[in-house]
Amino acid sequence: MTWTTADIPDLTGRLALVTGATSGIGYETACELLRHGADVLVAARNPEKAARAAETLTQQAGRAPTVLELDLADLASVEQAAAEVVKSYDRLDLLVNNAGVMAPPHRETVDGFELQLGTNHLGHFALTGRLLPLLVKGSRVVTVSSFMHKTVRGISESDLRRPSGNYRKWESYGKSKLANLLFMLELDRRARAAGADLLSVGAHPGYASTHLQAAGPELAGRARQAQLLAAATRLVAQSAAAGAWPSLYAATYPDLRPGSFVGPSFFEYRGTPKVVLPTRLAQDPELAARLWTWSVEATGVDPELTVPN
Repeated sequence: MTWTTADIPDLTGRLALVTGATSGIGYETACELLRHGADVLVAARNPEKAARAAETLTQQAGRAPTVLELDLADLASVEQAAAEVVKSYDRLDLLVNNAGVMAPPHRETVDGFELQLGTNHLGHFALTGRLLPLLVKGSRVVTVSSFMHKTVRGISESDLRRPSGNYRKWESYGKSKLANLLFMLELDRRARAAGADLLSVGAHPGYASTHLQAAGPELAGRARQAQLLAAATRLVAQSAAAGAWPSLYAATYPDLRPGSFVGPSFFEYRGTPKVVLPTRLAQDPELAARLWTWSVEATGVDPELTVPN
């Protein structure tokens, strides 16, 4: 049976947080969650852009989201945003770790980490860890990766602070997406070991037309290259709405097994969502455990899963 967004169940009374929800796949994910009754926190770095996105989401979905200021490249911002959520709510039913940067020139986060690994992985690791008190009551965590995780052969602690002279933008992007999957699967292992009622799953959009492709050239000051890349992407890629289907399936499908990874059905490139396989490296429990330890040391956040009374 082919899945469509019409198969998303009624989410009334459920609270979701979506990172990077001002455009692209995150925006489409938030929009469908709102349409199906969820209360949605739109987490974004730029307050003005977030306000504009919230306005259009309200118009399209018929329900207004709540804006949460969050900069995943700044661990202090992550701490502040998580504290605001913990203070304001007694539960979080769904966390979609969606935001990311792709193939920028060498940059560092506020805390001195390579930008892609620092934002795509460490920021989400710290956010999830700080939100765990709300996430162990039948909640679900969706971590968005990419088929680009298949392009790399490993990851080491030194990659977190890779110097500019040894930086390859696509390699670092692939490693950040590998880190997303290692984290997702390690969170699943730890949740099951602790007996916590938490479902950790992953998704990837295939090749979808979003602003992500042009963001790297824009950061490098190559406006013309960004325009050409954006135009080419629109010609061959599926829409951002279709790219959000795996995330939405992972977030809402009732019978999804723990640790599942969802991608497009047509060669993981486009189409309706289905469960797909990560690489063998992404499923390596020893590497995942080491990455968890490196991430704790890097962020100062030590996620502890407990079973609520």
